[in-house]
Amino acid sequence: MQQPTDPIDLRIDWCHRQSAQARTEPEIAGWRAEADGLRDALMNTDRADGYRLCPPEILRRYMQGFQDGTALLRAARARRMVQIATPMTPQPESWMGADLLLGDDR
Repeated sequence: MQQPTDPIDLRIDWCHRQSAQARTEPEIAGWRAEADGLRDALMNTDRADGYRLCPPEILRRYMQGFQDGTALLRAARARRMVQIATPMTPQPESWMGADLLLGDDR
């Protein structure tokens, strides 16, 4: 089973790669802010106040990363809860024969 942080870790790595390919300082700062937001969601911290002094686009990217990270964590948690609550589904061989039994044969 995948760890719930895998999608966030992958996204943070993607942000780092995009930052390395960015051509302008605002682009680099945006990718870094998004990665910081993802990391903060993962660590359950919030550094939005520190980004309020940045240009609005950078704050928006941080908030986007934070909100996306939070959503990814919630989805992973819901997926785990469904897996825990759902009993193993029977294989077709195990239930198909029971459906063919009639009346008192059941």
